[in-house]
Amino acid sequence: MDPRGASGRSIHPLEWTGEALRLLNQRVLPLRESVTSITQAEGVAHAIQTMVVRGAPAIGVAAAFGLVLAVRNATRKRLPWREEFRKAALQLRATRPTAVNLFWAIDRMQKAADKLPDEPEGAAYHLEREAMAIRDEDVAANRRMGANGAKLLKSGSVITHCNAGALATAGYGTALGVIRAAVAAGKKLHVYVGETRPVLQGARLTAWELGKDGIPCTLMTDSMAGAILQAGKAQAAIVGADRIAANGDVANKIGTYGLAVLCRAHKVPFYVAAPVSTIDPAIRTGKAIPIEERDGREVTHFLGTRIAPDGAPVINPAFDVTPAKYVTALITERGVIRPPFPGGIRKLFR
Repeated sequence: MDPRGASGRSIHPLEWTGEALRLLNQRVLPLRESVTSITQAEGVAHAIQTMVVRGAPAIGVAAAFGLVLAVRNATRKRLPWREEFRKAALQLRATRPTAVNLFWAIDRMQKAADKLPDEPEGAAYHLEREAMAIRDEDVAANRRMGANGAKLLKSGSVITHCNAGALATAGYGTALGVIRAAVAAGKKLHVYVGETRPVLQGARLTAWELGKDGIPCTLMTDSMAGAILQAGKAQAAIVGADRIAANGDVANKIGTYGLAVLCRAHKVPFYVAAPVSTIDPAIRTGKAIPIEERDGREVTHFLGTRIAPDGAPVINPAFDVTPAKYVTALITERGVIRPPFPGGIRKLFR
């Protein structure tokens, strides 16, 4: 096993150069590894919207650096930096409505900006330091989360859905971070990777990451999960999250709810790994979580080729909500929370 891959250090979803935000283009993986260099806040917003960068923690980090670019460019053009910051923040907020990390990161950058004087000197520097802190804290949180969650996994097979690895974060990963940590601790794991229709984040990204790590995995269609569980081939399921309500309801990539129900039917634990920044205490239940509806072409087309009848009606919600009653435990960097979730979640925010 490549020790760099085992630690997740060989996968760099985003990189800040001091002048540009470099993103590993997740739209074209695994066919090619292409890096997009962005120097404008508008470009960062477009990259988030089009899923060049994706995953709740990763888009939060990207948005933070997008705000740095807005202020840096405003200073160079001698424009009012606060106004450019405001416009960029609005544009970034409008990209993807479900992942709360996006709004959490923008709000944190706003608080940092509010403490600065109106003069442009030093504004970009201080905001750059804040964005870098958000990035570094995410990686550190993922590693602590991995250590906490690794204790829950036994040698055997696990199922995962979508991509909650290094690519979805600033590095290391949430659900895949737990798997990485368990493997590093000496546990023998095999991962069943759900393809994750319609954009195939599991097939394209999770299988690619696990391959780089040398962790054994088997790719399956989403509809095979029930048969795998029925046959007793998986002893646990672990996924990430895009927003967690105060009662423990979990919004994650579409298909997560179905997997959770199947796990309950087959008495298989269903774990959710996410940083505390993914928990939204202002949302009481999952019913209040906004669900992004994406372009129907993601369903009707595959790699640019139409696979459905022309004019066929399409529904394409990007996420679904798994009720807390189906979640065995929430794994965070501050510890593992078990039902009942409301009390444990409140303690996190005290």
